[in-house]
Amino acid sequence: MKTVLVIEDDIGIQKQLKWSFPDYELVFAQDRASALTQLRRYEPDVVTLDLGLPPDPANASEGLACLSEILAIQPQCKVIVITGSTDNDHAIKSVSLGAYDYYQKPIDVEVLNIILARAFKLSQLEAENRALKASSISNNDIIGNSDAILRACRTVEKIAPTEITTLLLGDSGTGKEVFARSIHRQSPRVNKPFVAINCASIPENLLESELFGYEKGAFTGANKTTLGKIECANGGTLLLDEIGDMPLSLQAKMLRFLQERVIERVGGRQEIEVDVRVICATHRNLAEMVAAQSFREDLYYRISEITLAIPPLRQRGHDIIVIAKALLSKFNNEFGTQVQGFSDCAMQAMLQHAWPGNIRELQNKLKSAVILADSKLITAEDLGLKAVDALKTTTLRKVREQAETQAIRHAYTVANGNLSKTSDLLGITRPTLYALIDKYRLHDLRNTETEN
Repeated sequence: MKTVLVIEDDIGIQKQLKWSFPDYELVFAQDRASALTQLRRYEPDVVTLDLGLPPDPANASEGLACLSEILAIQPQCKVIVITGSTDNDHAIKSVSLGAYDYYQKPIDVEVLNIILARAFKLSQLEAENRALKASSISNNDIIGNSDAILRACRTVEKIAPTEITTLLLGDSGTGKEVFARSIHRQSPRVNKPFVAINCASIPENLLESELFGYEKGAFTGANKTTLGKIECANGGTLLLDEIGDMPLSLQAKMLRFLQERVIERVGGRQEIEVDVRVICATHRNLAEMVAAQSFREDLYYRISEITLAIPPLRQRGHDIIVIAKALLSKFNNEFGTQVQGFSDCAMQAMLQHAWPGNIRELQNKLKSAVILADSKLITAEDLGLKAVDALKTTTLRKVREQAETQAIRHAYTVANGNLSKTSDLLGITRPTLYALIDKYRLHDLRNTETEN
């Protein structure tokens, strides 16, 4: 049954609402303090709030303060403000603070029932939308729902609309270019070129001409003027991959380009303006390289206006399985195979493996496994991984015990040893708290209780 928190000091109205809405579980509060206690205890999706709360029932100050605290604790909560005043200023003020809707007394049960139903429907749709966003990332090639990858994707969403120079840090094979392309796709430059150059894969004597281009006759074999990668990316995004491998002799010229947004082709004298967003990536520790004087300090600070660390595969938990299933579908289409999934042994082996080569290693192992698999399910042997014993799964009861014990001790500390305040912070009654203390043998909490 759906729960509605009713914050109302009029007992008569409480009784009217209780008998008028049998389809909802109504819980009541008479003032701001009890309202916040009930909010933590029941975590309702919908709240009705009388603005005229004691100790200032003639005005709306206490009700508006209560509204602000409710939304601070539970921002997704739908608060329906109920006021007995004919002055709409208070109602408008409450909506501006974040209230879902407002209703003026006297109460019409049918109208209020419609408002409640709409509030619950909107709350349900928003919850489904949050769950959908959490379960699958909208950044095309970025797959996963671990906390680490979700944080990285939220960072991408924030920086993509800006022109800030971004440094992507991550081990080889973690998908730095995938993140760079995601930034480009979510930026205003999405319809312009995305150009990537790997600074480690091009010989030092050729890297400058690859980046800046060259004029005809600049060197032997330069038979025509050729644009460099920077000019090719004009209007769009340039990814300087493995910038930590850029030779010192070229770093000064790169710094000037980043500061002035002008280049000179090799063998040329004319300054050429370019409009390009720059993203850099490396698996190296640039701070250590700066200390060792193998990377320019000024360039380091110029390219790292914002830094995004991409987690290695071994730190992404069950994302490994999610990515593996997505790659399996891709390779089935590519090779015309019909492998249906992974054996339990294979999934356990993937979760146990350290993946030093990250996603690139996973791709390679899966590609060969899809081709060589003798059955409909890929085994650990097909992946070239060591079979492991069944993973020991912690029971749900044990997880709950650990989580509740930790939460109780934390709230007890915040409440300075006062068990009444501890129960309020946890959203439970004091007898329930005593029962949990006895259940988990936290007797030291009772022995040191204070009543301040």
